[in-house]
Amino acid sequence: MSLEHQGVLRDAFADVSRFRTELYACLTARGDALFELCDALLCTDGPVRTLVDLALAPEHRRGHGTLYGGLNHGRIDVVRLRRALVEVPLPRAAGGRLVLAVDVSPWLRPDANTCADRAFCHTFGRGEGKHQMVPGWPYSVVAALETGRTSWTAVLDAVRLEPGADVAAVTTVQVRKVIERLVTAGQWRPGDPEILVVLDAGYDAPRIAHLLAGLPVEILGRLRSDRVMRRPTPATWGTEQAVTATDTRLYGKATAQAWDRLHPRLTRRAAWLGHEGPLPVIECTVIRLAVEKPPSGGVNKPVWLWWSGTGATDADVDRCWQSFLRRFDLEDIFRLFKQTLRWTKPRLRSSKAADRWTWLVIVAFAQLRLARPLATDLRRPWEKPTSQNKLTPARVRRGFRNLRTKTGSPAGAPKPSRPDPGRPPGSKNQRSAPRHDVGRVLATGEAYARPVHHKVGTKPRRGA
Repeated sequence: MSLEHQGVLRDAFADVSRFRTELYACLTARGDALFELCDALLCTDGPVRTLVDLALAPEHRRGHGTLYGGLNHGRIDVVRLRRALVEVPLPRAAGGRLVLAVDVSPWLRPDANTCADRAFCHTFGRGEGKHQMVPGWPYSVVAALETGRTSWTAVLDAVRLEPGADVAAVTTVQVRKVIERLVTAGQWRPGDPEILVVLDAGYDAPRIAHLLAGLPVEILGRLRSDRVMRRPTPATWGTEQAVTATDTRLYGKATAQAWDRLHPRLTRRAAWLGHEGPLPVIECTVIRLAVEKPPSGGVNKPVWLWWSGTGATDADVDRCWQSFLRRFDLEDIFRLFKQTLRWTKPRLRSSKAADRWTWLVIVAFAQLRLARPLATDLRRPWEKPTSQNKLTPARVRRGFRNLRTKTGSPAGAPKPSRPDPGRPPGSKNQRSAPRHDVGRVLATGEAYARPVHHKVGTKPRRGA
């Protein structure tokens, strides 16, 4: 083992230990229970089956009642925890540029009538055009992307969207605060390349770029099919200003065309209804990406991208569409959260408890990313060997129990206690949980309330 490799391992071990100490300091109430729950999430073999099964892990020295008590009544200093997430080493693209991706992932709760703050979440079913709206808790997640094909990102923030929230406004505030924390932590300094924020078609990229004006940020998003782009003069787009062709392994030949200094047509409706003064002219670069063959064998449609920069060169065009493809790495993280760590598996009633569990899942993944250089490949007999830098998060998680014995745990030992007697046998619950309608906001800004004749038990009976 070379001295340079030993230095890398030593720095990684110090980063993991420092982050675990800071995490424990962020757990201001019932911290021991929450910290051991996070360790149990990291050290359990295989996918998590149920939340209560984590109480059986050796790392969780407390009972299952303490597990639910920590989620329901614990407290997390989220402000300090967000600062800790941006102070660790972050992945960077070519030239040291930070690339952030923003996306919404739902925690579906269609049958949880006793859960408050539920909103309608957009989901895709099997088949073409099978999307539907399902009640649940949508979370907006911001993550820093790595270069190349990988399943690793650095999750920096998560915000639960309230019912009727303006997604563009919430995303703008969230991204602004993340960038301010990055600047404060020294992750971005004057003279560095501007931070690139990648969005999907569900976001209003021109409006977000307008609201984030003045920050060292570039916005890259996919255009919706109903967008109308114009030039100041003449009325037509004209010829493209940059054309690139790249040979790819999966898509064949990828051709990108760029039109400079276009602007979207804005009207005084929806988000721009209350805008004072004349509507702004938001200049941009529109990129059309076409590939020779899609890997899935589906319909080969071009992808239209909107970039807030102007005067794009061939290198800028290639950087934009390649960064947009890296946005799909965030989908791998959502799959890990939901299928392996079972982020959306617990049936929690309180939205505050759901927020605490969400942050525990995020910090657990952050520890896996920091422990990546220290992990050993504990592969199954049927799995192929892989190099150290290509281990997936699930394979790094297999060896975290061995690493935890070296880093230690700041959580204190549990105190002996006696279980509560609970409800007397045979008695019924006299306080039923209140029911909540799925949050909907009317055009007047008022919350939607179900009509009286639609509520359970109020429908008049038909005459005989």
